[in-house]
Amino acid sequence: MSRRFITAFVLTIVLVLSWITIGSSQAQNPASSPTTTPPATKNDYNKPESWLCRPGRKDACAVDMSTTVVAANGKLTRESWAADPKAPIDCFYVYPTVSNDTTPNSDMIAGTEELNVIRAQAARFGSQCRVFAPLYRQVTLSALRAFIAGRTVAIDRNLAYNDVLDAWNYYLEHDNNGRGVVLIGHSQGSMVLTQLIKNEIDGKRIQSRIVSALLLGTNLPVPRGKDVGGAFQQMRLCHSADQVGCVVTYASFRSTSPPPANSRFGKVPGENMVSACTNPAALGGGSGPLRPYLGTRGSGVTNAEVVQKTWVTPPQTIDTPFVTLPGLLTAECVQDEKGSYLAVTVHGDPSDPRTDDITGDVVANGQVLADWGLHLIDVSVAMGNLVDLVHSQSKAYREASKTSSMKTSGH
Repeated sequence: MSRRFITAFVLTIVLVLSWITIGSSQAQNPASSPTTTPPATKNDYNKPESWLCRPGRKDACAVDMSTTVVAANGKLTRESWAADPKAPIDCFYVYPTVSNDTTPNSDMIAGTEELNVIRAQAARFGSQCRVFAPLYRQVTLSALRAFIAGRTVAIDRNLAYNDVLDAWNYYLEHDNNGRGVVLIGHSQGSMVLTQLIKNEIDGKRIQSRIVSALLLGTNLPVPRGKDVGGAFQQMRLCHSADQVGCVVTYASFRSTSPPPANSRFGKVPGENMVSACTNPAALGGGSGPLRPYLGTRGSGVTNAEVVQKTWVTPPQTIDTPFVTLPGLLTAECVQDEKGSYLAVTVHGDPSDPRTDDITGDVVANGQVLADWGLHLIDVSVAMGNLVDLVHSQSKAYREASKTSSMKTSGH
């Protein structure tokens, strides 16, 4: 990834965090805004092109997800992958800020950046669920760069949320049919889904259909020592793989580089409030092995990637889009004076031929920006764990639903 792009990407995240916070407060109190934006035309989510992914078609999720397994001894093996067209549950995915459109809010035409992030973060869940991924009109990189340069930009702060809300309502009306659903988001996508859960799901009847919510790369407030009562009043944090209707959330940092004082993640405002952390590798607590699915060339989140030099020495040809590295990474949720975060440890061994490190840090002008941690690979670094979790929760959800149905029918 170029230094210029990384600088813009970092500033993008800063502004998106501010945008979501301001947009959410103005949505609740429109009078707080000195100016108003005319209502935007609603998207038609009945149109196939309004979705990046829908089941039963060739689209952004119908891509090669094959993986090279890189063992510590340097041996390479190929891992195949296939979607399950008969998956018993659904996944509803909202992607992070990636749009390179030149307008303040993105259009509804998928670019390579949206397609790339679907491959990196969403398509792999298709082995466990039918994936629904709507396009939505997020604030673009171009608008944010203009804003940074001091130019006036007509950004519609509420447009992204309203689009996702419309897509969600369309999905419920036309596609859900009483099925369980996993909500999945990263960064801006997680923040939009957090607002959706607050407004439309938490404590409401529809909550019974939520298998889980994977809100990754964000700050989700909870009271210290509690698993509910901050962002949500009913949806609790997940503590086991067979718990359903719960939330998995974290922001990842290297264990050797914890959140600094100016960290963008791992901290939330409010007395006795902390940023929630649930470890997908050990939901019950403690440390556990991560199962990463990393882009072969690097982070894979955008079309300008941080390049991984080599995965094994001497270099060998890897022709799959992903690699995974058994035993290289572990993770543990840490809560201390530096914040609450997922600490990722890299167990590199200089004596073996496999790489001793991974890419994923945000870099600007040749310097690692420690305040962003491993934000670029929040999802990828634990993708295998998250897919396994969805599998377990799907089974538990269906068993609970069957038991409830039997009780209702009197059997």
